[in-house]
Amino acid sequence: MGSETIAIACDHAGFELKETLKAELSNRGFDVLDLGTNGPESVDYPDFGAAMGEEIADGRAKRGVLICGSGIGISIAANRNPAVRAALCQSGLMAKLSRQHNDANVLALGARLIGVETALDCLDAFLTTDFEGGRHQRRVDKLGA
Repeated sequence: MGSETIAIACDHAGFELKETLKAELSNRGFDVLDLGTNGPESVDYPDFGAAMGEEIADGRAKRGVLICGSGIGISIAANRNPAVRAALCQSGLMAKLSRQHNDANVLALGARLIGVETALDCLDAFLTTDFEGGRHQRRVDKLGA
């Protein structure tokens, strides 16, 4: 059985951070599905949020990471797909809680709002925290209904 595939996507504002997080994911043994963008030229974040939604919904990736300037627009775009539970996080604790309580399957980050170390803390918590289920399960079920 191969390693887990994690999709990653960004707009132009998130390109540099995406490259850093891609390397971290590879170093941790994940297969990385890079959905773009592939440079600093201006692009439209909804296209990349939608692409993430398609990958999650089709099962090509169970989890993903999205990055734009604030993380807001790209997470809104991805969350339009009912299969996605994208959580915009600005701390490792937020990422941990998004996994424990919301079973977040996509981590969204704002490259212009947080530094690389905070982004790496968020990624670590997102990757290493399990969903608690229990009382949270019925609430998460309603999110995809």
